[in-house]
Amino acid sequence: MWKKLGPPILIDPSQVVIGLYIWLDVTWDKHPFFSSRVMVKSDKDVVIIRSLDVAGKLYYYPEQSTAQPHAMVSTVKDEDAVAAAQKAAVMAEILALEKSKKSKQAALREAAARADQAWSNAARATKQALNDLQRSPKMAGKQLVTLAAETAAIVAKGSEVLLHLLGDKNEQGPQFHALNTMTLSMLVGKKAGLSERALADLALAALAHDAGESQIPQQILGNSQRKKHEEDFYRQHVGFSLQFASESGEFSQDALTTIADHNEAMDGSGWPKKKIGVALSVSARILAMVDRYDNLCSPATTKGVPLMPAEALATMFKNESARLDMSLLSLMIKLLGVYPPGTIVQLSDGALALVIAPGANSLKPTVLVYTPELAKDDAPTLELANESDLKITEAIRPSSLPGDVFQWLSPQQRLSYFFSVDGQ
Repeated sequence: MWKKLGPPILIDPSQVVIGLYIWLDVTWDKHPFFSSRVMVKSDKDVVIIRSLDVAGKLYYYPEQSTAQPHAMVSTVKDEDAVAAAQKAAVMAEILALEKSKKSKQAALREAAARADQAWSNAARATKQALNDLQRSPKMAGKQLVTLAAETAAIVAKGSEVLLHLLGDKNEQGPQFHALNTMTLSMLVGKKAGLSERALADLALAALAHDAGESQIPQQILGNSQRKKHEEDFYRQHVGFSLQFASESGEFSQDALTTIADHNEAMDGSGWPKKKIGVALSVSARILAMVDRYDNLCSPATTKGVPLMPAEALATMFKNESARLDMSLLSLMIKLLGVYPPGTIVQLSDGALALVIAPGANSLKPTVLVYTPELAKDDAPTLELANESDLKITEAIRPSSLPGDVFQWLSPQQRLSYFFSVDGQ
């Protein structure tokens, strides 16, 4: 259980020893570490910290430290030649570390910026098309087909497709769920070996699968405890979605079938036709699974209390295995990792972080480190796969965090994610 750190205690650089959890109260570009809060783990860390210009700006946290500060040593003004050479070597290493740190941060932010820009472009097109699908079905259908085909081509041809949790999005609308389901469906579909044509049909179905909800009154749509007649009316949205898609003349039969079956289940307990697994296409199984995951993480479908991403996966794996294609669920779990994007975690050095992208190692995602003295956009991002001595110790429930910490991390009530591809 994470606890808010107590007040830090000012120390002199000469007091730094291995085992201190320190805070460097200087700007991010004034030290070589990826975070301003650092667990001192080696003699090299000690030498580097003592070489920094942080007198009067160096603190340690007693609760997080495993050692006591060294007795203060008076500064010696005169240096012999050997000491001067050693200091010069350390300063050269500090400059090299700072250069490497800035380069890595720039690359990570560039990838995230590509994903954010791509999402914004796709969101505008999706919102417009979904709004127009009823009154101008052909034109709206062409917009969705174009987006689906472009997305499928990028995903199919990309050697490495990266999933990103996006920055805060204040607007609302059906494009959030549509793009989330399209994104995850594409990435799962790629791992399942779907062709580019099949990926395009799956993307198209994901974008339009809930378009018919525009015909359902909000008091029914927003009610998670519907009466039978309300639930029956709500379920008609699938038929409306199919009607809009069919009238556009742009949807393939495979895309239409995937829309029709996205609420069916492997064990025949789904709706509207209670089909069983053998009657369901791989695309329909993927969309049903991804749709369920995104809904579990959404306050609109969970009585206002969305599950944490890891909880949603665990719920599906433990409680809904009969309804889902478990081989596809395994692929999605591998894709999202043990700590999916949107999860708040505590690191082994005591720091808090927000998972923003899964890594190749399911236990080592990319995280945004909680750094309250910085704006969130300026906070350091860490690829834990490249940090051998740093790992996640536990996932933290957002409701357990103090208000100021929660506000800084702002784990979104509605998670939004998209992808980028190296070089695009």
